[in-house]
Amino acid sequence: MMKLTGYSLPASSTPIYLNILKKHSIFSSNIFQRNPTKSRGPSTYTQRDQVLADAVMVAGQYLPPWFSVAPMMDWTDNHYRTLARLISKHAWLYTEMLAAETIVYQKDNLDRFLAYSPEQHPIVLQIGGNNLENLAKATELANPYHYDEINFNCGCPSPKVAGHGCFGARLMLDPKFVGEAMSVIAANTDVPVSVKCRIGVDDHDSYNELCDFIYKVSSLSPTRHFIIHSRKAMLNGISPAENRSIPPLKYEYFYGLLRDFPDLRFTINGGINCVDEVNAARRAGAHGVMVGRAAYHNPWQVLGHVDSVIYGAPSSCITRRQILEKYQVYGDSVLGKYGIKPHVRDVVKPLLHLFYSEPGNGLWKRKADAAFQNCKSAHSMLFLHHHLCL
Repeated sequence: MMKLTGYSLPASSTPIYLNILKKHSIFSSNIFQRNPTKSRGPSTYTQRDQVLADAVMVAGQYLPPWFSVAPMMDWTDNHYRTLARLISKHAWLYTEMLAAETIVYQKDNLDRFLAYSPEQHPIVLQIGGNNLENLAKATELANPYHYDEINFNCGCPSPKVAGHGCFGARLMLDPKFVGEAMSVIAANTDVPVSVKCRIGVDDHDSYNELCDFIYKVSSLSPTRHFIIHSRKAMLNGISPAENRSIPPLKYEYFYGLLRDFPDLRFTINGGINCVDEVNAARRAGAHGVMVGRAAYHNPWQVLGHVDSVIYGAPSSCITRRQILEKYQVYGDSVLGKYGIKPHVRDVVKPLLHLFYSEPGNGLWKRKADAAFQNCKSAHSMLFLHHHLCL
């Protein structure tokens, strides 16, 4: 048996995760069911959590990333993050992935890519790339924007990224490079660094290989936080959307990492869609939980309970009407800020999901197109949209 810090890899071909599956079989079956029958109430916020939260706040930082919204290309832009922060004050927000080359080549136009309002804190910048020099430069260029953490993308399966770009999920096949990249990123910033990855790539999907990746990256760099999307990435033959559904979720891998790397922090991602499931994961030991498309498609229901149920903070009691009023002010302040962009459609796009599953939601979204054709401001668009939906 080959011994490594925090875990052991059997010399035989028997995967170590089989032992984990026996020990944590509950995780793969019912841990993320909605409305779990065994619960400590509506919140997992405990006295221990309060002590930790108080310590963090005293240190002048933000509450811990117990809940975060996943970085999503074309979705978690400035506009969505502004809406998300109006709903939740404590959820950690992530940017879309920015290629290091984009930051470097756009160094004279960085506000368009990196600027955000102070209200968006705590916020994490996710970068991607496979060139150490550009990763170093991009990190340094991002420093004046005061992000709270820099995250490195090792999980995107898109052909443009993992295929032609040769980064994203493909980098899981080269943990030595990822360790070097994380060292370079950490050397050029004063904020924490983290990695977001899958549990494997194509046929390289054993628990042992995942442990090898985590061990090498954490040994070669200051990385102590990993966000684990609990599916493998399949780089050939299926689309990015299919990569979010076809590869099976293997939560037992995630909980194995909690056991085998007790000195590291792990955030679970994949298949988690509501605060009940977030609570279940945290009760099971996850240091943090990251929610993706559910937080975008249903922001009011998902984000609206984060502060009170997960962080134990008083409810803001803000209404959707008040959110629309505040967002309208933001929207009109950014229209055309960079030439002809952003358009009204770009700015208002996140609002289309604010009434998800509510009566009239379909009409609200259908009438948006008519309003987009005639409106030049967020105020006029929302005013017209309101009357069209009456």
